Amino acid sequence: MNWSKEPNYPRPDYLSSSRKRLAPQLLFKGGILHSWGKKTAVALNRGLFNTLPKLHEAAKNEADIVWMVYDVVPGIYQNSQASRQMKLVMHKAVYSKWPEFLNAARIPIGEDITVFSGRIDAMLDDVAV
Repeated sequence: MNWSKEPNYPRPDYLSSSRKRLAPQLLFKGGILHSWGKKTAVALNRGLFNTLPKLHEAAKNEADIVWMVYDVVPGIYQNSQASRQMKLVMHKAVYSKWPEFLNAARIPIGEDITVFSGRIDAMLDDVAV
């Protein structure tokens, strides 16, 4: 049975992943590496990267951080037969500077209040039925 289209089917919680896990680790560990004059590489999937605040990109030779964005895709192997095995494929690399990352990490980006209120109203309507 495929329940992926059903209500309440588990989905990735990218907001928790980025704000509660990724950002604090990068602020602490990345801050140490930056103070040592070292660069940081962050590997993450495209879904999580797309939820991050927009980063100002820097030239590769001027960057402090490289964001290596990956996808997991079905693998195609010998005999051109699709396999159930998955393959990790780099989607892109995004280069940024440490100060721009700090600014993006500090300032929360919320959705428009009318969109938020509409979602709350819809949830209340569902409960009232």
